[in-house]
Amino acid sequence: MNVLHGRPGAEAIAEKGWLAAHKWLLLRRASQLGILLLFLVGPWFSLWIVKGNLNYSYTLDVLPLTDPYLLLQMLVAGQTPEKLAWIGVAIMMVFWLLAGGRSYCSWVCPVNLLTDLANWLRARIGLKGSAHIARATRYWILAMTLIVAALTGTIAWEMINPVSMLHRGLLFGMGLAWAVLLAVFLFDLFVMRQGWCGHLCPVGAFYSMIGKFSLVRIKLPARAACNDCMDCFAVCPEQQVIRPALKAVGGAPPLILEANCTNCGRCIDVCSKNVFRFGTRIGAATGVGAVTPLSK
Repeated sequence: MNVLHGRPGAEAIAEKGWLAAHKWLLLRRASQLGILLLFLVGPWFSLWIVKGNLNYSYTLDVLPLTDPYLLLQMLVAGQTPEKLAWIGVAIMMVFWLLAGGRSYCSWVCPVNLLTDLANWLRARIGLKGSAHIARATRYWILAMTLIVAALTGTIAWEMINPVSMLHRGLLFGMGLAWAVLLAVFLFDLFVMRQGWCGHLCPVGAFYSMIGKFSLVRIKLPARAACNDCMDCFAVCPEQQVIRPALKAVGGAPPLILEANCTNCGRCIDVCSKNVFRFGTRIGAATGVGAVTPLSK
């Protein structure tokens, strides 16, 4: 962490100003809340822009969008998806292959708002200890959700998926959803930093497998300017993705290619040296300047 200014990002605020040092955070929050609102204005105000939820939706009675993870569970459970579900999956697969699979976690998932709050409070309180759970655990949980679907013939995971429970709760009353969401919040706050999203959530695990091949990435056009302040590492929800690109480990290009990068833009916001930017993976094999910038 930057010892000169204390909290991560303090030097970036001093150099770039508060707004520029929070640009991607503000855009992410607008995206998460805006998408959630689109699903709620129909049931709440009879303004049906989007019908459904994040698993399956129908926008303006024209555009079907289907969660690929949901469809996979349906297939494993022996269920036959309708034609619109396949069309919706095809659209979403193209989108996530372009935007980055785990961008879902940082730009769409409403539970991320809760876990980010827990980790913000954790930092402000100064909680340092943390349980140890291997990040690979989420892949085992992902496998278990598919095994249970196959054994029961049902999409069992969606009954306890915090995202699904939050949506149902906002429409029909929170009920048990309060307990599940509170457990996720308290786990991240008191037990483990980024515990749910970074170590346990099977949804993130699934989307990381798409993210491995996605086009949009975080690039490091000025990695030589890095002053080792560690601010990017301190705020990154998947800290293991930064070092290879930043330190050219194994000859890695100045591009974060690790599947679990969430494309959240936190590293861009907090870096006072403008080491990071959004770009594409074009030119990644050589690590030279064929990466297209998406922001200045």
